[in-house]
Amino acid sequence: MLRLILLRHAKSAWPDGVTDIDRPLAGRGERAAAAVGAYMAQEELLPARIFVSPARRTIETWEIATRDWPSHPLPSYERSIYEAPADSLMRLITAQGEASPLMLVGHNPGMEDVTALLLRRSQRAKVLPKFPTGALAVIDVPVKDWSDIEPGIGTLERFVAPRALGVQKEKD
Repeated sequence: MLRLILLRHAKSAWPDGVTDIDRPLAGRGERAAAAVGAYMAQEELLPARIFVSPARRTIETWEIATRDWPSHPLPSYERSIYEAPADSLMRLITAQGEASPLMLVGHNPGMEDVTALLLRRSQRAKVLPKFPTGALAVIDVPVKDWSDIEPGIGTLERFVAPRALGVQKEKD
């Protein structure tokens, strides 16, 4: 059994004159990233291999989430995650051999689409139609190698949004 952890970047800011890839986290995003990171550490949801989009908001999400973690593998900053459709993300996932838990920190619609692709139809409603910013999906897949995954074989072990961790939607 392999485990996939998908984390959508936390809420980002939209400063004038800043390109999409350079957008930072908003204050709420910083709080959400800290909350989800603390949750992951408490629940021992620590990845063995990590891929992070090179966008500033995903890097900040990762750095804030992990600042109080025990030692962990360094992430690979993977350009193919930025604005990636599900098929691109699946190519990255299927190339990871037996690495588990495998974690991707990325964007929508990719995080949502990969989740929908992997989950059994009966579980999709727990995550969809919206995979909110800062949300975490943990999917268990009954294979020994990522190259063996197929659509619809994953089981949603848990799905946690920042609101469930007490992060409110107040204005920044």
